[in-house]
Amino acid sequence: MIASPTEFHLSFRVSDLALSTSFYSQFLGVEPNDQTPRFSTFVVPDLHLNLVLLVNDSGQPLDTYSLYHIGLGVRDKAAVLESYERAKAQGIPIIKPPRTTWHGTPLHELWLRDPTGYGIEVYARLTPEELAAMPADQETIYLVPGTGP
Repeated sequence: MIASPTEFHLSFRVSDLALSTSFYSQFLGVEPNDQTPRFSTFVVPDLHLNLVLLVNDSGQPLDTYSLYHIGLGVRDKAAVLESYERAKAQGIPIIKPPRTTWHGTPLHELWLRDPTGYGIEVYARLTPEELAAMPADQETIYLVPGTGP
């Protein structure tokens, strides 16, 4: 349907533009490409991403249920764990600690919450060796001791 796409553009409203701009700058590792009192834009070449954060000027609460989450794939389990340590150090709310899950697409994953309340999944696909080590019961494996239920 789309011939030769070169960039993915995503735009969503946030409850606090300054706080969200700071958060996504740290999260994506880039400074905003453009900023006004109404929006901030980020161009992330490695991800072919153009992200726009918009102020919520409707006077209505934002529905963080409708945008289930955004996801960012990282290279491996170590990168998921590194992201967890960075999130903890920065006081970012952790929804689900690092874990390996076998249900759906098997992944190493970490779930965070951004300043508006949107979910962020940081994930790494399993290697063939990791897939071969799947436990018979397919129970979730928590990657940091003491973080499981």
